[in-house]
Amino acid sequence: MLNTLRDKIKTINLSSVLLQLLLLLGFVVVLGYWTSRDMVRGPAPLIIDQQLSGEPYDLAGFRGEPVFIYFWAPWCPICKLQDSSIDAIAKDYHVITIASWVDTKAEVVANMQQRNLSFPVIVDEQGEWAKLYGVKAVPASFFMGKNGEISFVESGYTSEIGMRFRLWWLENWSKTPHNK
Repeated sequence: MLNTLRDKIKTINLSSVLLQLLLLLGFVVVLGYWTSRDMVRGPAPLIIDQQLSGEPYDLAGFRGEPVFIYFWAPWCPICKLQDSSIDAIAKDYHVITIASWVDTKAEVVANMQQRNLSFPVIVDEQGEWAKLYGVKAVPASFFMGKNGEISFVESGYTSEIGMRFRLWWLENWSKTPHNK
């Protein structure tokens, strides 16, 4: 009888844990959908601006190759978890990052130096680029294919392997622009 009671308690505990995990997973999926619902899909809006390094940037110059467009902020704890992954990916693929909702460029420079980061950055102090791309929360990731179309969007944490897979997919399987 005692063993039967223990088995019932174990079954109840396991069921409770599974239910809680299922609810948590559902919450994460709904939150991800909600934060990315307004993010741009289809043709990527052109980004023409000056990078933090002083170099001009024009997204149109990268048609024919996959581009990773990453919105972040120095104050964002989840962004900090991805910093080293973004830096590593920028060595292998074309990446442009946009630091949004920051007080000053000096804040971004200090963050980059403190964390020893070298990925390219456009500073979006007023959040204009974020607004154009429909970004409501950071981090936000856009994966543009060779044809200039945004094929994948993510809001929140994304693993390095997930980012690399999307870029590999776009490099090998997305359509090349007709005018190239």
